[in-house]
Amino acid sequence: MKLKEYQKASLATLRKFFEEARITGPKPAYEAITAEPELAKRLKGYAAGYKPIKTLPDVPYVCLRLPTGGGKTILAAHSITVAKDAWVEKDFPLVLWLVPTNTIRLQTAEALKNPRHPYRQVLDEAFEGRVRVFDIGDFTQITPHDLRSNLCVVVGTIQTLRVSNTDGRKVYAHHEMLEGHFSTVSPNAPGLERNDDGPMKGDIRFSFANLMHLHRPLVIMDEAHKAGTSLSQDVYERINPSALIEFTATPKGFNNILHSVTAQELKDEEMIKMPVVLDEAETWQGAVNSAILKRAELQEHADRDREGYIRPIVLFQAQKKGEEVTVDVLKQHLIDNENIDPAKIAVATGAQRDLDGIDLFKPDCPIEYVITIEALKEGWDCSFAYVFCSLANIRSSTDAEQLLGRVLRMPYAKKRKEPALNKSYAKLVSKHFSEAAVSLRDKLVDMGFEESEAEANIEAEQPGLDDGLFGRHSRPRATMTVELDASEEERREINIVAPGKIKVSAGDDGRTRIEFTGVPKPKDEERLFQMAPARLHGVLREKLAEFKARHSDDLAPAHLGEEFTVPRLMAHVQGELVFGDTDILMEYHDWSLADHPARLTKAEFDIVETTNTFEIDLDGNRLSISAADSSEQLSLDIDVDDWTPNALVRWLDGKVRDQWIGQAELLSWLSDVVTHLTRDRDIPLSQLMRCKFILARKLNEKIQGFRQMERDKVYQMNLFGPEARVAVSFDDGIRFFDEMYFDVPRYRGMYKFKHHFMGPDEVPSFDSKDGGEEVKCALALDALPGLKYWTRNVSRHPNSFSLPTSTDKFYPDFVAVMDDGRLLVVEYKGRDRSPEENRDSREKELIGQQWAKASAGKAVFIMATMERGDPKEVREQVMDAL
Repeated sequence: MKLKEYQKASLATLRKFFEEARITGPKPAYEAITAEPELAKRLKGYAAGYKPIKTLPDVPYVCLRLPTGGGKTILAAHSITVAKDAWVEKDFPLVLWLVPTNTIRLQTAEALKNPRHPYRQVLDEAFEGRVRVFDIGDFTQITPHDLRSNLCVVVGTIQTLRVSNTDGRKVYAHHEMLEGHFSTVSPNAPGLERNDDGPMKGDIRFSFANLMHLHRPLVIMDEAHKAGTSLSQDVYERINPSALIEFTATPKGFNNILHSVTAQELKDEEMIKMPVVLDEAETWQGAVNSAILKRAELQEHADRDREGYIRPIVLFQAQKKGEEVTVDVLKQHLIDNENIDPAKIAVATGAQRDLDGIDLFKPDCPIEYVITIEALKEGWDCSFAYVFCSLANIRSSTDAEQLLGRVLRMPYAKKRKEPALNKSYAKLVSKHFSEAAVSLRDKLVDMGFEESEAEANIEAEQPGLDDGLFGRHSRPRATMTVELDASEEERREINIVAPGKIKVSAGDDGRTRIEFTGVPKPKDEERLFQMAPARLHGVLREKLAEFKARHSDDLAPAHLGEEFTVPRLMAHVQGELVFGDTDILMEYHDWSLADHPARLTKAEFDIVETTNTFEIDLDGNRLSISAADSSEQLSLDIDVDDWTPNALVRWLDGKVRDQWIGQAELLSWLSDVVTHLTRDRDIPLSQLMRCKFILARKLNEKIQGFRQMERDKVYQMNLFGPEARVAVSFDDGIRFFDEMYFDVPRYRGMYKFKHHFMGPDEVPSFDSKDGGEEVKCALALDALPGLKYWTRNVSRHPNSFSLPTSTDKFYPDFVAVMDDGRLLVVEYKGRDRSPEENRDSREKELIGQQWAKASAGKAVFIMATMERGDPKEVREQVMDAL
């Protein structure tokens, strides 16, 4: 990875410091270098005097400041080589790489272990591939040969080492596996911790901390502003580093800032998206809605941009616990009131880490919204984040600049052709635009902008649209607490059985408390007994049996491992049995755009030119474009001198694209359309050029209409026509199983369903309000005679059952299994439907009955309704159908 100029400058200053410190010592070197006019100007007061490690004044201790998005980690990898050459002067130094959280620790270790990752490639190039990387939890695997013959990098957290009492901490404990490292060490070697008791009392402790002390590691400290406590100083004394190189975006007074990079430099190097477009809303719901709309707009730009895949992401900063808009409230609001698919939402907090193991850059990744509180603790990063929506007061938030920094990163460190994709967007809650602007400016200044730079890089945007509604709360589940005698290590192992369902803690009396939230599922129970000591199994089984007996209704069939399959509709087409989806049927159908008229009637499209506007009559809707509005269109692609029919056709070809229509076919049809408009309709070409965007939109609609006509034809011919041969396939059917809807909101209403396949607490939410028609329909099913179990069939979910319509797919509301083995599929039809909705319902009923007929009595389909709003109506209709 080629370094940016500001990164090269940072490393050059670091090298100069180490070279000078080798001669004069760290403090004089720091003071001399930071006093140089150019660097002093760059530091802008950050250099407030060198503050050494109290007990290690001769150890170089400096910090490089880069705004978030500046590539601190790649710079840290390069700094190892700089320190090796200019200070450590060892072929293979030992490096202790410290990060603020376990999440970041795992991510960093994984990247450094991966030979294809740029971080590792930096090290391999510098050390000719002789590199060994260890997670701090695996330090006992380090051998004396490793330290002699390889660059060894140990990745850990400062919290692992930072304790006042080292008892019980693995890194400070005696490990026989480390004995080889101490075999040649003098028993009187100073600075090493000794064993406190046992047969080896007074001997050198074979610990990780002592190993570090012996080999004097080069310490790389990420997010160094979090490491300024007296305990951190104690850690440094214990591990005896040869040098400390810190990195941060938001330094504190104790950081010895050696070099500072401005955010403007990042912008100049195309590392960040600037300017920031600011939008304010009076309510948090309004800010959320505005952020969602902006993301949708950016997605349209991204879809047109062909210089690398981008999926714009909204980063929400929720409020902390105890405040109004917590993470849970915000997520539920997105699902319930903004109709966001839960699969598109990730929560990244210290307690909930939805992004663990997810590559946000992959095209098949669904995440479009990330809810967070403090970016650094949550250890995630993605340059696809475009919209920063803070529901907290960013002026008082110490985390806002870090979060905003996530949004500023430029995808692929390269500007896009679409200007909107080169900007970032901030949605803030404020009653006055000036207040929001000042808050944002202050945060940009905190990130390295000059005040004038910050103000120049803030743009205003129109306020957001209507507010959303407040999210609802979840219903509590049954709980049970069991007290046992277990060690701390045993507690840790049990605690990983089922996070969120089985919680393990130590009581005030030292006993272990296991709290169950809901009756555990068989797989969780099995894992519990695998992890818990055998001596505890008896009491656990007894308590769980009592818990199950008290809450037997919670033991759903799906929890016991039951599954069932709903067969898919199939059709015989050209000698093959294929899925009865209209999209697939279209693949067997040949049609041509030339078979459809290349005409736009006056009722469909017309232009009336006035003095200052063009008025377009589009399907009866009057659209006006002022001369000022059209001037931007005129500047795109085509000069006035090039206003020819062919030029318009070429332009339309770029806008009216259809993946199923070849370019030659499309060009021919577009040419006929332009000829029709100019020759037959006598519309001046100049008017068409000025209104070409609206013309393109209309032609897209026309082509879509032609395609739908063909879909209608194919649908009827293959599924209902005289020659149609339909069937169903259980082998290719839709499987219903436990946790298939883990990612959808759940029903939290007043009713407790007894026969839901996944249990009363895992009923997917209904489209209607609690007590509405859909809920009443579910109540009727739940009380049905001869019912085994039923479930909601969540619309549009990838695991759900669907039937084809001529336009799309249809997801029936409910699927049930009867005691006699028959499948029951129910679609609820609401009252007071419009004629269009009634046509849609009729199409659904026809295809449902066709599917049931093809099942040869194995399945029943019914379109149910309640004219009087009484669930008994549904019951009677279903019983008749059965």
